[in-house]
Amino acid sequence: MAEWEIQKTVGQCSGTGKKFEVGQEYYSALVLSENGFERLDFSLEYWQENKPQVYCFWKTKMLSPDQKKKKLFIDDDMLMAFFDRLEQETEDEKINFRFVLTLILMRKRKLKYESSRNDGDHEVWNMKVTGQDRQVEVVNPELTEDQIAELSEQMGEILQVDL
Repeated sequence: MAEWEIQKTVGQCSGTGKKFEVGQEYYSALVLSENGFERLDFSLEYWQENKPQVYCFWKTKMLSPDQKKKKLFIDDDMLMAFFDRLEQETEDEKINFRFVLTLILMRKRKLKYESSRNDGDHEVWNMKVTGQDRQVEVVNPELTEDQIAELSEQMGEILQVDL
């Protein structure tokens, strides 16, 4: 399984290279690169003017170096939006990522397992989206517990949350 190198903020806008001031708000985003998902940061101004193509994003604030880094709260709607964006992906990495996200959303009671079927080489889960009148399908890539834990940790680093 591929590992993703997700950098912490470098303290500057990925679009302009301009450094963020302490207390300045900016957007962090997941973008697709040839190596998978990558986290980039954008100033509010750059974001408004250029509207970069991203998979998902969240707003954060630049902390001073002596401030304790706190985990950001990513709400369930954002996790669901990210889950939906991954629906049509066919690369193994993204299928694995979506499956782990499915497990997280099941734990949060946003997805409910309904049934499964075999589709060639893969098991496909039919899931009900809680509170909505829609069903989604999720490929079960049959990951090991270690692979699930590793992907969960990587997702937590990317999104800066405890999963």
